Amino acid sequence: MTDLRRVRRCLGALILLAPVPTAAQRSLCDETPAGVLAPSRDLYCLALVANPEIDGIAGHVELGRPAGPFTIAVTAEGRIRYAPTIVLAGLPTPSSLGPFTTYVVWAATPVMYPIARLGAAANGRTRLSEIDLDKFVILVTAEASANGSEPAGRVVLRGTSPSTRLQPPDIMRLAIGAAAVPDEHAHHEHPMSPDSSLRWTTVPMPPNLTMLPGEMALRPDVAPYLPAPRTPLLARPGQVVRLANGDTLRITAGLVTRLLNGHRLTMYGFNGQYAGPLISVPQGATVVVQLVNALDQPTSIHWHGIRLDNRFDGVPDFTQRPVAPGSTFTYHLHFPDAGIYWYHPHVREDIQQDLGLYGNLMVRSPRRDYFPAADHVETLILDDLLVGDDGQLIPFGREQATHAFMGRFGNVFLVNGEMGWRTTVRHGEVVRFLLTNTSSTRTFNVSFPGTKMKLVGSDAGNFEREEWVESVVIAPAERYVVQVRFDNAGDVPVVNRVQGLDHLFGRFFYETDTLGTVHVRGGQGASNAATRFASLRTDSASVADIGRYRRYFDRPVDHSLVLTIETHDLPFVSRQLMLLDSAYFTPVEWTGTMPMMNWASTGNQVRWVLRDPDTGKENMDIDWRFRRGDVIKLRLANERRSMHAMQHPIHIHGQRFLVLAANGVRNENLVWKDTVLIPAGSTVDLLVDLSNPGRWMLHCHIAEHLSAGMMMGFRVLN
Repeated sequence: MTDLRRVRRCLGALILLAPVPTAAQRSLCDETPAGVLAPSRDLYCLALVANPEIDGIAGHVELGRPAGPFTIAVTAEGRIRYAPTIVLAGLPTPSSLGPFTTYVVWAATPVMYPIARLGAAANGRTRLSEIDLDKFVILVTAEASANGSEPAGRVVLRGTSPSTRLQPPDIMRLAIGAAAVPDEHAHHEHPMSPDSSLRWTTVPMPPNLTMLPGEMALRPDVAPYLPAPRTPLLARPGQVVRLANGDTLRITAGLVTRLLNGHRLTMYGFNGQYAGPLISVPQGATVVVQLVNALDQPTSIHWHGIRLDNRFDGVPDFTQRPVAPGSTFTYHLHFPDAGIYWYHPHVREDIQQDLGLYGNLMVRSPRRDYFPAADHVETLILDDLLVGDDGQLIPFGREQATHAFMGRFGNVFLVNGEMGWRTTVRHGEVVRFLLTNTSSTRTFNVSFPGTKMKLVGSDAGNFEREEWVESVVIAPAERYVVQVRFDNAGDVPVVNRVQGLDHLFGRFFYETDTLGTVHVRGGQGASNAATRFASLRTDSASVADIGRYRRYFDRPVDHSLVLTIETHDLPFVSRQLMLLDSAYFTPVEWTGTMPMMNWASTGNQVRWVLRDPDTGKENMDIDWRFRRGDVIKLRLANERRSMHAMQHPIHIHGQRFLVLAANGVRNENLVWKDTVLIPAGSTVDLLVDLSNPGRWMLHCHIAEHLSAGMMMGFRVLN
């Protein structure tokens, strides 16, 4: 019998002995039956190669997701965390290979330092310790003891992580091809802006990254746009507006002047503020908001996450007409759910939202204990802005959005619309942070180094149970509520620490950006909130509310969506880089490392797709129908084998949902949400509470992906 046949027989025996898994229980390394949407084996399954001197052994490692509140698990430093399970077959008794008593599994970087012991293993399935290395090697060795600090015995199986496939492309091939094939995207006359002084120039490169000369020649195939500077009005910091039931608020969307890094920029603002007014209302209230459009283009306001009357959802040509320049629209808003929400335009979000049209909505619960005790409350809106080396804004696309591939990553970080945000607290105080991500594209990994942080709530309510976290992964449009205790005097940075991919040289690198600073004054004693901070509270109201839906958790999937991309007429250099780079993509693209190629892409070359696998319909051709009161299970599968797999924050209008599972790992601590991050190659199961009648949208909240078609509609009938 050949070695290959022995391997197949051993793995086949394992499969025959194991019970047939359901879709939810399916192993990450199982062959996926036709019609079943499952996580990508290519990203989450690691094959092991047997020592050719030992007959009949085989194995693989499933790179599972550790249980947790986010759909991707990362360390505070930005490294992806995996919960590996090893499956082995055919291992002989260790003593038959030498003076050995056990088999041990190890993980190491490709240069074999550092190396970590993951645990002892035997034939069958064994859960191992977590891994948080970028590129890594797995070794299975026969050892005299299970307690060694490094391998000393005989290697029986080995394998490399999918991330080790990230390698530099063939630069010579690209250079020769780019020279031989004329690139009309790089050389044709580009559309001109009506403002003849506005030209495409270039976009800045991230530090220590390099691009090919062919990329440097790329330009978008649309005209550039920036708002004309027509007003000396300097924007002022956002104000808190407290509204009672029946109150009316007038909001004007207009031009403002901002000063950033000493440069004057013409941007947008609600009521001349950055961010827009923080609207605070009691749960159950109904208020009136009058929108005045003082912009040079149509607009609207979408009240993100609110289960409101469909007529006032703010989606032009879906629930209302666009509000023309100089016109007004009146919204009647009812707030049934406590939580932290936000508002923004639903017209050219890539321009209007990015230039500053956003603000928070705080819907206050009548429960005095809705949140745990805190000494101080801070509402933080996280954003980024793309500016050139001259300190001026990089123009937007006039006819349609640029940055259609990866979205518009900014290079200037803003908190509440300002650079260098700061606050001061006393030593020992507990601060509640209400975090909202309003960026066009960027997923943040937020932490407060040297502190202890607990996660309390998310989009539309509180978690069933508070839990300790070392960082918060927050995608565009998501909100999270955390409480942080500051035990040491001095300055504590609010940081975003993430992992980037250098596609040209095939390497990972790390970025740390300081979003703001908390200054902790010394000399104060612990507060009452600090004393209570040590315990993790269960929110009985959330448990009871969510408990009414538990009977639906194990039901079959009712509907599915595949998230993918279609491209055409790409420049040669873009097409080749995408094809050569397709061997590996990280599940989340945290930072923009192909800025020129990304910038030059528009909806003329890129179409992002939501596909119903049951009907084959895509995007706005999908028109699902439900009845009010229906509860459905929805599976979202982010296709990994596409021209550019990327994460998508999916937002469902007018309803709320629970994130039941990610990559088949059940979520044991639930919270009501309206936006969820779907990493590349992953599946996420949602339980959607269809309680609100009307015609609603489901879409990706990366503004440029929305502009490139990634949206669909569904109806909830009375």
